[in-house]
Amino acid sequence: MAAVLTAQQITPQWMTEQLREAGHSRVTIERFEARDVGTGQTGRCVRYELELSGRTEGVPKSLIGKFSSLDPTSKATSQQMKTYRTEVSFYQQVAPRIAIRVPKCYYAAIDGNDLEHAILMEDLAPARQGDQIQGCSPEIAHQAVMELVGLAAPTWQDDSWNSVLGRVQDGPFADMRGLYNRTMPGFVDLYADQMDPAHIRFIEAIGAADRCPLYEFHGEHFALEHYDFRLDNVLIDERSSPHTITTIDWQSVRVGKPLQDVAFFIGSALAPDVRRSVELDILRDYHRGLLDGGVTDYDWDTCLKDYRKGIFAGFGISVISPVLVVRTERGDQMFMTMASRYAQMALDWGADEFLQ
Repeated sequence: MAAVLTAQQITPQWMTEQLREAGHSRVTIERFEARDVGTGQTGRCVRYELELSGRTEGVPKSLIGKFSSLDPTSKATSQQMKTYRTEVSFYQQVAPRIAIRVPKCYYAAIDGNDLEHAILMEDLAPARQGDQIQGCSPEIAHQAVMELVGLAAPTWQDDSWNSVLGRVQDGPFADMRGLYNRTMPGFVDLYADQMDPAHIRFIEAIGAADRCPLYEFHGEHFALEHYDFRLDNVLIDERSSPHTITTIDWQSVRVGKPLQDVAFFIGSALAPDVRRSVELDILRDYHRGLLDGGVTDYDWDTCLKDYRKGIFAGFGISVISPVLVVRTERGDQMFMTMASRYAQMALDWGADEFLQ
């Protein structure tokens, strides 16, 4: 297996080859300017501004490269969680067969040890990344959730995706209860003095429960789920009306519970008072979208129950992740904001009934 290039090893010649393989056969990249973008906790993103020659019509003027983290802790965590391999597999095998809007991929590869990976994709600028801490409008939340129909409906009840992405019950999330309880005390130590005590109590109650939706594999109704579908992982292009939403960061995609994606996004992207006023309308439109997309065995009551259970997915990421990845000031604020909003959402919906 050929070595996978790091960000420092990318050359104009190599990038020219990728564009030519994608159909731009008469273009040459003379040089590029590279700069890091974003504040990723698990990887590194680089924007390449390209200087082109030859036939340049339809050729992107800039590209985004995704690479493994420079931080040893984050890189080791991603290796253990198989996040790099999952995203490479997504762009290689999944993206062409689903309807949700994703960036066009020009190259995706990973080494045999799951340590170094590289993905080269279209740059969607001037689309802006959503701000997880600031939140979004109900209109953007509605559009984002409706994008999820294009992920769930085409993959509904299709377990063949396990052979592409691996089964959750065979991977690092097989013992979610154990993983949660190993990391939750660290989360509490970091953030308890800055959060509502009622929210901390709910977070601790999840750890004490023998049964909880967070610990359960998918049941009768399943499809592909993004599993990290939040504002920081969508790009919003405001040049169109309605705005165009593109989903990025496919490091956790898996066969699972699609309503987790819906609850995960709504619960963290909207402040509690805004969420309460619009979430049922958004959920009803999502359910209708599934039916229009060909799903035939999923009634409204089941959808609503799965949504309430899906709230717990938010704790799986907001409580576990900050203990496992490199800490940043923005990361701390983001994880606290998410965990607080999910806790309030769970309390609003009486989701403690699912803790046994």
